[in-house]
Amino acid sequence: MDYKDVIKYCNNNKINIGQYALQIEVKRGDFTAEQITDKFIKMLNVMKQSSSSAADKPLYSVSKISGGNAYKYNQYQQKGGSLLGKLAANAVTKALSTAETNAAMGKIVACPTAGSSGIVPAAILACGETFDLKQDLLIEALMASSLIGKIIAETASISGAEGGCQAESGSAAAMAAAAICQLRDGSPEVCFYAAAIAIKNSLGLVCDPVGGYVEIPCVKRNVGGVINALAAADMALAGIISYIPFDETVTAMSNIGKMLPSALKETSGGGLAATKTAAALSGKIFN
Repeated sequence: MDYKDVIKYCNNNKINIGQYALQIEVKRGDFTAEQITDKFIKMLNVMKQSSSSAADKPLYSVSKISGGNAYKYNQYQQKGGSLLGKLAANAVTKALSTAETNAAMGKIVACPTAGSSGIVPAAILACGETFDLKQDLLIEALMASSLIGKIIAETASISGAEGGCQAESGSAAAMAAAAICQLRDGSPEVCFYAAAIAIKNSLGLVCDPVGGYVEIPCVKRNVGGVINALAAADMALAGIISYIPFDETVTAMSNIGKMLPSALKETSGGGLAATKTAAALSGKIFN
């Protein structure tokens, strides 16, 4: 799918990329628009639950090496201690909560993966709460994020085992950035600029889970991903363009992923997973 064709079609038909995503899914013939929308509503409801479940009370993973931080940060930001603005601080809480819910074997929406599942929900839901947006707008934004993910998956990869964490957190940040721009009435061009900027900010990010568990550093990388998305969207909405086009940034990400050694692609053979502390934690888990 050529993103330039998407922009042209959207502009000619005066629709946003979320509405375009719905149209092409309907054209496949498997589901009606109502059925597809219902599926997205169900996903949004799961996102709402996972983005708050670990924030309202401490939640720990089965391995016990992660957890409790969403609750801790939520208490901190509610007391006004956060250095971030209200929207960003809320997004951090939601990203941590969803990632910790995943680590605790709770229900999440893999968007695009379980390891990066906190980024898109945090961005969309935090913006929805901050700007008091109706559900139909949130659903369209979620559809917009899915289109970005589809294009990335077709050209590159969304798998950490194949492309490193840039393929997971980077792709999720791009999806979230585009969704944010759409929620703020950004044009299709602006949405793709934001997605490109988010990817550029993630290039080369390795996948190095301690002990092979999607916990350290994965949970906190969801926070980095949503802050990346917010910043990328803000720049694009301000009129800042990406000089490297969206399709070329995705291709660059794909090429970098192929260059990364296997030790940095979910095997836990390098990076943070190869540190002394990681070895001690791994031993604790397996013993």
